[in-house]
Amino acid sequence: MQQNLTPFLNLDESELKELIPQGMVRTYPKGSIIIHAGDLSDSLYVILSGRVKVFISDENGKEFMLSTISPGDYFGEVALDGGPRTASIMTQDACRFFVIPKAEVKALIEHHPDFARDLIGRLISKIRNLADSVHNLALLSVYCRLLKFIEEQATRREDGRLATERVTQQEIAARIGASREMVSRIITDLTNCGYISVENRRIIVHKALPEH
Repeated sequence: MQQNLTPFLNLDESELKELIPQGMVRTYPKGSIIIHAGDLSDSLYVILSGRVKVFISDENGKEFMLSTISPGDYFGEVALDGGPRTASIMTQDACRFFVIPKAEVKALIEHHPDFARDLIGRLISKIRNLADSVHNLALLSVYCRLLKFIEEQATRREDGRLATERVTQQEIAARIGASREMVSRIITDLTNCGYISVENRRIIVHKALPEH
């Protein structure tokens, strides 16, 4: 446990030994809602394994995905001021978390400057990402938002190909603020023109995507 937490919280060995008994490990299966938007805050969740998605939704179930969070990060810090949670969190894989009560998090902020600086840095990064999302939604077409998503998500694989992680069209739609039908239409057009292909839910990029 201690080795798993060391790179996440910027605490030394003795500090981690003091912290671990104050928290608890929780496991959740894929598809579990960990936090609902509007819930009151009481804990910080450190991701030990698995991924989660951060999203908002309306009364009809329409979702907009704000981000995904992977091991090496944590969530729940925004609402530690006592206000309600601003977004919902769902597991995308089977997940394991180390959960730290709010009182312990506040003590870490007060007494451990390295942890506080790391927390501030992560919050700043999240604010920048949200500002970028607002910019994209306000100023870019669905086509441009989809191209931006593919370009940001695609990485060079072991076989040399440029490809995204496995993702469904519905997940892409939720991420870029579009309908699944529109995403499907654009992906079909790009596939027919030889720019991309889709294999096992991965988007494979074959040549530079056209600006629109």
